[in-house]
Amino acid sequence: HVQLVESGGGSVQVGGSLRLSCAASGLTYSSYCMGWFRQAPGKERVGVAAIDSDGSTSYTDSVKGRFTISQDNEKKTLYLQMNSLKPEDTAMYYCAARSRCTISTWRTVSEYDYWGQGTQVTVS
Repeated sequence: HVQLVESGGGSVQVGGSLRLSCAASGLTYSSYCMGWFRQAPGKERVGVAAIDSDGSTSYTDSVKGRFTISQDNEKKTLYLQMNSLKPEDTAMYYCAARSRCTISTWRTVSEYDYWGQGTQVTVS
């Protein structure tokens, strides 16, 4: 029984910061590659950031230099540090896990096996 539980979302002012967390359970965390996605109203779910098994990271262009993905393997927790937040960052943010870790497909929703319920981020 795999569970991914996001936390840390909220409402912040433009330029503010938030740190999202994703607590994983029911899986061998080290066997999966993790990612963060977001979905704004009326838009499809898109990849924000991902971390490979070797620790390398990927980011969508719009968040490069502002967001940082990291993880604590012992705690089985994924993080997304978000700085310099903009209104266009407003979305529901989802944590996801996949057993396939091909770097070229990190943005592909269908590649991920498990999803959290999401945490809302609102920037105004």
